[in-house]
Amino acid sequence: MLTTLIYRSQLNTSCESIGLEAIIEKAKRRNSEAGITGILLFNGIDFLQILEGSEESVVRLYHKIRVDKRHQSVVELMRDYGPRRRFENVGMLLFDLRAESPRSVLERVLRYSKLERYLTSDDRVFKFIQTFITRPKTVSEKRQVFAGEEWQLEAEKAPFGDSLALQTKQPCQFAFQPIVEPSERKITSIEALIRGNDGGSPEQFFQAISPDDIYKIDLETKAWAFSLAERLGIGDHKIAINLLPMSLVNVPDAVEYLVNQISRYHLLPEQVVIEVTENEIISGFNQFHSAIKQLRAAGIGLAIDDFGSGYAGLSLLTRFQPDKLKIDREIISNIHLSGPKQAIVKSIVSCCTDLEITLVAEGIEKLEEWHWLESVGIKRFQGFLFARPQLNGVGKIHWPQPAF
Repeated sequence: MLTTLIYRSQLNTSCESIGLEAIIEKAKRRNSEAGITGILLFNGIDFLQILEGSEESVVRLYHKIRVDKRHQSVVELMRDYGPRRRFENVGMLLFDLRAESPRSVLERVLRYSKLERYLTSDDRVFKFIQTFITRPKTVSEKRQVFAGEEWQLEAEKAPFGDSLALQTKQPCQFAFQPIVEPSERKITSIEALIRGNDGGSPEQFFQAISPDDIYKIDLETKAWAFSLAERLGIGDHKIAINLLPMSLVNVPDAVEYLVNQISRYHLLPEQVVIEVTENEIISGFNQFHSAIKQLRAAGIGLAIDDFGSGYAGLSLLTRFQPDKLKIDREIISNIHLSGPKQAIVKSIVSCCTDLEITLVAEGIEKLEEWHWLESVGIKRFQGFLFARPQLNGVGKIHWPQPAF
């Protein structure tokens, strides 16, 4: 299957004295043997490379490029499939924007192309090429390289009590996981993640419940989360709880119940954030919206959890604006390597900036993910990199610190 792969990278600063022409000649021979064709563009800072060939050959070569020390900040922009090659007879050809004008480079690229001219205007590959060639240089355009050896993680005990035992007749457990702001070295809130009494996942817990009782029990379990927060002594920290959206619709006086339980365990409504997930279809939206208004009127905060993974997406965001929006971990995972994910997150950041919505990135497991996300303006994070969920307590927090 003919595969086209486009990636962006930067030349390692230690290799700048190496002649690019020599590298290209070696690449031509290597690519010819593998049946790969394509072109390479360079603007003095970034490379843009198009590779075309069999899926197996292209993927194998790309994996080699990613670990090649001459490259840094390698980001995949597109992987697609098609009926014909665009650069059929070009094993690897360099277009150096330092030596040629953008117009000249673009004309030469089109001359080497085997596609009919009328196809190029809508072709995604040529759109990537044209944008790379014609984009204006700005003072912000500079090398952005994350050096992992420059950072280390420093552990710190959370300022709460030790983990607690289950109470009598407690139907479930909660694992607490902090949401942190590393730049300020502070905990902004603690999420209460429901677990079965055997430590099982939320899915296992709810699968054991009759469908007729799911929403009632979902609501009632939150009282145990509030109780645990009081016993641990969370002080004026916020606690975030997950709630199925339809629990607010199908359980009579759901908001009143939550407000009463918050008061019962000596918390303030302003300390509580309700996280509604996209992973359930919301029917009866008028009733749901009415419940949201009641929550806000009581002072309870609101967040959309797992944004980007479920049914509602942007449609839900147009109907009400939460205090927080949590970007789903599937979008976050390895974002430092993925151009499409980076473009999506940059758009989310822009949208939430305009709407004054606080962003939280979920599922952070790598320093590289945190570093890239912070560079585009995200300040709050949640994930194993910083703290793992701990049953009936809060574990150690790990803060990124310069290694020297």
